[in-house]
Amino acid sequence: MNWLELKDESDIKDLLERFGYFHDGCLREMHMWTGTCVDEDLSMSVTGEMDTNVKMLFQRQYSNPSAIELLFEGVTGIHIIPTPENYDSIIRDAIILKNNGNFYWADDSDFHHAKEMDNSVNWIAAKKLKWREANDWMGKQNRYGDNE
Repeated sequence: MNWLELKDESDIKDLLERFGYFHDGCLREMHMWTGTCVDEDLSMSVTGEMDTNVKMLFQRQYSNPSAIELLFEGVTGIHIIPTPENYDSIIRDAIILKNNGNFYWADDSDFHHAKEMDNSVNWIAAKKLKWREANDWMGKQNRYGDNE
């Protein structure tokens, strides 16, 4: 399926409603990359742009869709914390906000961009946000890398 870009509040509302506000879902995988690299001749290639991008795979206990990918382009901030021992990683309700040219996703419906420093909330902010269905990507199999 093709990526669908979020542009305004109606796009955000549509995604949140279609995916049930991420209720009874989980962040299954995450992949981050930049445009900066070291070439074969050991020279550094630097884009000089906001070149950090992140893909996240979410699964949930409902169908249609049961899994989606989010693609964050031009990441401006990220805070992902591991689940502590003896706790679960279930998302109760997530939120997507657009503020000052950034899209924010957070696993707490009370999140506000001014509360970015709240250490108990997973969140990510980027200049662009796209999504697509990934219904075939259910289960434990890793999609962004192997299990080793």
